[in-house]
Amino acid sequence: MARVKSTVIPPLANWGGVRSVQRRLNRSTTLVANKEAVAFALLSMANTKLTDIMTWDESGNVKVKASHLIPEHALHAIKSIKVNSRKDSDGNVSSTLDIELYDKVGVLRLLAKASGLLDDPDDDNKPSVMDINVVAPRGEL
Repeated sequence: MARVKSTVIPPLANWGGVRSVQRRLNRSTTLVANKEAVAFALLSMANTKLTDIMTWDESGNVKVKASHLIPEHALHAIKSIKVNSRKDSDGNVSSTLDIELYDKVGVLRLLAKASGLLDDPDDDNKPSVMDINVVAPRGEL
């Protein structure tokens, strides 16, 4: 007797996790459409040096470069800028500037993983299942 394969696919709408899979697929199409921009932003964060944003002299005086002097790629690495103003007891106001950059190590780790740099080439030849032993139950004869 020949088996007939059904071509009717049941609806997946009520299966658990389908909505989250569909959301992930939609997000991934957005990333694929903009992968060059994502790659440029990540590489910009990874390649930014502190000297792209500020300078300092032998006395330890730090100066932040004017915004028009900071290269475009370095602007991608800036996570936040915060100005803190304080008054001392004499009424003098002093300001400090906090510049937070994105985590360079985390960005480099993400780039290395995405590029396959961390993959072990020896793992390609290893089987995914090492061994399966099927043992029939022993019964009385």
